[in-house]
Amino acid sequence: MLQANGEVGGIDIDLNRAALARLGCTVKLVKLPWARALKELELGRLDILPGAFRKPEREVYAHFSGAVLKPSRNILFMHQDALARWPVSDLLDLQNTTFRLGAQIDVSYGPVYQQLMAEADFASRVSFSTSRANLWQMVKKRRIDGVIADESTGLYETQQLGLDDSIRPTAVVVSADAAEVAFSKKSNSAEFVQSYARVLRQLVEDGSHERIVQSYLHD
Repeated sequence: MLQANGEVGGIDIDLNRAALARLGCTVKLVKLPWARALKELELGRLDILPGAFRKPEREVYAHFSGAVLKPSRNILFMHQDALARWPVSDLLDLQNTTFRLGAQIDVSYGPVYQQLMAEADFASRVSFSTSRANLWQMVKKRRIDGVIADESTGLYETQQLGLDDSIRPTAVVVSADAAEVAFSKKSNSAEFVQSYARVLRQLVEDGSHERIVQSYLHD
């Protein structure tokens, strides 16, 4: 995410910078919508993509780091007015309501979300965007009522955008799976991926990962 000082940062970005620095790699950041990033990874024009979930179709063109970090929770964030109207504890509670959800294109939100998307009425009220930043703005403008996002990332992003007073985290946990780091098979060897995973474990064990997380949550 673009920070106040004009630099691009975030927990995933800083963690991967630290891991790749220990491996002697130079990092060049590329800003892409998620669906485009997956395609660029497949074509070998993007080397590394953090925060990816392992799927059979992705394993055709990508190596995966393995689940090194603890599973992160994807939760539902809602506009405070929507939360007052629908004080839900499960995504399925929104099944027969007029709730309008925002989602990123080609992002996996778990089985309950897929179940709801199979229903035409619910799916018709879902707005898609290539960028979560756009979705936060849509909530602000009341074009949608809520967004699913990683808990820590969502809290940080809404704070940075000055929206944390009006957009609130809810108790609705949509998924709690461990994301991995995907590496293009066209530009990375399996041996390099193993080295990366080893360094990532070191960053967790020596406390570097927790320091990065806390720097964003308590900025």
